[in-house]
Amino acid sequence: MTDVQVPLTSRKDWQSDQEVRWCPGCGDYSILTAVQLLMPDLGVKRENTVFVSGIGCAARFPYYMNTYGMHTIHGRAPAIATGLAMARPDLDVWVVGGDGDLLSIGGNHLIHALRRNVNLTILLFNNQIYGLTKGQYSPTSEVGKVTKSTPMGSLDAPFNPIAIALGAGATFVARSHDMDRPHMQEMMRRAHAHKGAAFVEIFQNCNVFNDGQFESLTARANRDDMLIPLEHGKPVRFGKELEKGVVIGADGAARIVNVADVGEDAIVVHDEGRPEPGLAFMLAQLSQSVHQPTPVGIFRAVERTEYTTAAAGQLVAAEERSGRGDLAKLLHSQPTWTV
Repeated sequence: MTDVQVPLTSRKDWQSDQEVRWCPGCGDYSILTAVQLLMPDLGVKRENTVFVSGIGCAARFPYYMNTYGMHTIHGRAPAIATGLAMARPDLDVWVVGGDGDLLSIGGNHLIHALRRNVNLTILLFNNQIYGLTKGQYSPTSEVGKVTKSTPMGSLDAPFNPIAIALGAGATFVARSHDMDRPHMQEMMRRAHAHKGAAFVEIFQNCNVFNDGQFESLTARANRDDMLIPLEHGKPVRFGKELEKGVVIGADGAARIVNVADVGEDAIVVHDEGRPEPGLAFMLAQLSQSVHQPTPVGIFRAVERTEYTTAAAGQLVAAEERSGRGDLAKLLHSQPTWTV
């Protein structure tokens, strides 16, 4: 929460005294640096900030932030963070997890935090593999992925995290990658400022078990032709000369075209604030793999009543109608038994 009395801080103030213990070269280092450099600019206090994680490589994140933090259990970070946000709406609550943690055992908790619009900033580190448990395929691994748990190739169609968030009714949905710190920080800044559940997917390289998975997108030489920037109010165009763009066909599907072939007026203009998520869904489905041009940026940013605020309103209304509740009376209001 913004506080005008917040003292000036630097990255050093947000760094804990714990040794950072990820594999050398892991993309998590880049994300951690981006967050630590961003925090002094957000106008928040360390003692009012909490990072909640589950299990996995990404889940070590709270150890490295000089804030409050909870390293919880596998997949349960969104549920525990929901409880914390409900009990302490004065706190800034961040959720950090990997694609295995948040989309496998934690998938149910994630979608309910999003649909309820709990005031959380959720960072999903997507390396399309299980890293901590040594290289099994994850919910975002591509079909045919050969791993220790799929020696003949994965048969599972992968999740699209952006589409899942949109389908759950998330009011803020964005994507970035670990090779562009300014872009990551802008997505996080916008997510933090959003009142409600904010979801940011970050493509993150696992250089031990899935090295180079995103290189076709994020290598500097490839970015112009492979990353499609989404900017509110601007035509969705990309390429070194902005020669490519996105149109919505008569069938309602988004597709990539050469601007010269269709004219500039045919290119779809991005609207992150569009009340219904149809455009965001179409953009989320534009690429079927990380080897195709892929949108990055904010897919959706809309306003909806935040869950904690709504719940607090109900409590006030109940008190005004019936007076302060009696917990003992409530517990004994229905038939009870002595065992």
